[in-house]
Amino acid sequence: MNRLLLAATVAAAALVSTPSFARPMTATDMHMMHRLGAPSISPDGRTAIFTLSTTDMAANKRNNPLMMLDLTRPAAPRAIPGLTKGANNAMFGADGAIWYLAPVRGRDQLHRMTPGGRPAVLSDFGADISGFKVSADRSRVIVWADTRDCPDIACAATTFPAKPAGSGREYDQLFVRHWDTWVEPGVKSRIFSYPIVGGKLTGMGTRVTGKLVGDTPSKPFGGGEEIDISADGRTVYFALREAGRIEPTSTNLDIFMAPADGSAQPVNLTAPNGGTDTLPTLSPDGRTLAYVSMARAGYEADRQVIMLRDLATGATRALTAKWDRSAGSLAWSKDGRSLLITAEDRMEAPIWRVDSASGAVTRLTGDGHAGNVIPTPDGGAIFTQNSIMAPDDLFRVTARGVIGRLTDVNRALLSQLDPVSFEKFAFKGASNDQVWGFKLKPAGARTAAQAKLPIAFVVHGGPQGSFGNGWSYRWNSRLFSAPGYAVVSIDFHGSTGYGQAFTDSIRNDWGGKPLEDLKRGLAFATARDPSLDANNACALGASYGGYMMNWIAGQWPDRFKCLVQHDGVFDARAMAYETEELWFDEWEHGGKTYYEDPAAFERWNPVNHVAKWKTPMLVITGEKDFRIPYTQGLASFTALQRRNIPSKLLVFPDENHWVLKPKNSIQWYDNVFGWMNRWIGPEAR
Repeated sequence: MNRLLLAATVAAAALVSTPSFARPMTATDMHMMHRLGAPSISPDGRTAIFTLSTTDMAANKRNNPLMMLDLTRPAAPRAIPGLTKGANNAMFGADGAIWYLAPVRGRDQLHRMTPGGRPAVLSDFGADISGFKVSADRSRVIVWADTRDCPDIACAATTFPAKPAGSGREYDQLFVRHWDTWVEPGVKSRIFSYPIVGGKLTGMGTRVTGKLVGDTPSKPFGGGEEIDISADGRTVYFALREAGRIEPTSTNLDIFMAPADGSAQPVNLTAPNGGTDTLPTLSPDGRTLAYVSMARAGYEADRQVIMLRDLATGATRALTAKWDRSAGSLAWSKDGRSLLITAEDRMEAPIWRVDSASGAVTRLTGDGHAGNVIPTPDGGAIFTQNSIMAPDDLFRVTARGVIGRLTDVNRALLSQLDPVSFEKFAFKGASNDQVWGFKLKPAGARTAAQAKLPIAFVVHGGPQGSFGNGWSYRWNSRLFSAPGYAVVSIDFHGSTGYGQAFTDSIRNDWGGKPLEDLKRGLAFATARDPSLDANNACALGASYGGYMMNWIAGQWPDRFKCLVQHDGVFDARAMAYETEELWFDEWEHGGKTYYEDPAAFERWNPVNHVAKWKTPMLVITGEKDFRIPYTQGLASFTALQRRNIPSKLLVFPDENHWVLKPKNSIQWYDNVFGWMNRWIGPEAR
């Protein structure tokens, strides 16, 4: 395994050969790339299905057709003959049939297509199905959907009071809005169960979640990984955070067990733990439930330890208690002797094998960000992987860590683009701790005027996160380098992939050690690389990175020629009362509310230092951002304007904390690159 060990400095070249007519990458290129979705593998291991999306720029959306790949002799993926238009969420059943969702009279419903057969519609509910799972014996299907408090999915037998005549929303408790959506009281994501008789779903359905009030999967980002069903279709396991007045301050997802036929109320299997318990995953023999658990209540970035529960005795043990990494996904090997997981490690997110008896951990893949791991009978897995060089493709890894590539879906487009070089480095940061960073530079020839590269100094969000060696369709490091910039990024104190103590260290210290790391990291990189123009840099960040732009404006005002601030906290006091998931903001400032401990919030509050601002800043925000409301961006822009600092405001009325629509993203990059070019690029010379 020595070949997989990471050195302090790793250099990488582009994944494809680059012809002489290569050109800079554009935001349009990024959006025209194929996006390979989560795969499903046939029971015989011979076939994979997945979405391979394309962009319809005129319609400003992505199309997600389902494709099929022969894994025995990989070639180009091909369309699936006869598949219903609009098919999504497709997966193979134990019988080799493809189960999927597709519209019926405008609502997503369940379909099934046997090998070589025709699609059959299995449901026609008065509600959209969000997702589903089929028991291995094909006796039962569970579906989940957003519904009101009804015994059946379509609320067909339920009468509700008349709504008020006016347009006002009425609330008597939080949440009133979450992520990017105003909450409709009483509407939750709930699980319903249906027996399969004669190939059809029968009856009105049974609400598996019983009297529990809460979303399963959790919102805003939960999915099928939070739900499992036993092979015989009798028992459902799901993660749910009970709603009520405590919901906005709680990270207490619990795992519940419930009979699929609704004959009893769900049982909480993790009640003693006040932190998050999620990813319930049954072993192949159905005797053990694996899941991940965070020990600390109110903390969304605590270490996710793998837990194993003996379902017969209830005995539970922490399998990875001694491993200082956080499991991001779970999948049992076919023989049940190990779990294949993903976990971040020093800017990478490889696959690891965890022995289910001893907890011993073995790394299976090298650099890059792996995901969607599907174990294969030979002890290996099929998985997706991306890197800073290229978006996801499909790969195979054997039990011994031998990796083979199965697709190359963006080869043609990537081959047209200028190559880049990627290098990681480590240095002594705050408290003399080891801190990591990376440089990404255009590798093509430069003119004499570009002997030194201007620097795009990108600061990741989270704050518990990492840009790392991964591909993003939002903040894309390779794209940032395309105009001729060197990208430098630092995994400051608080970043993930370095052990839990390092991640925890940002708490109550938002503007302390992280800023020190950024200062030392940029100085380290520029001192050792003569191609970097240390005196010609622009800093950029979103979310926590956007906060850091506001903080840098008052604490490091003479370092950068420009700043780009996206969805960043400007006033910690207002943020404490405006954000929706209160647990995040309160945990980060010591676990108390603003009115209980205002000093904790004011210590690192950018609004208190506006008098020192002088750096030109581009401010970007989305009106549907309820995490860091757009009023924070408006306030930041107002401060800049009142101080007569060159500034610009870009507001997206139809975007949330992220910019997702293709045309909006292209406009975003046009503005960011225009701003950078004005201050550190060709227009500045």
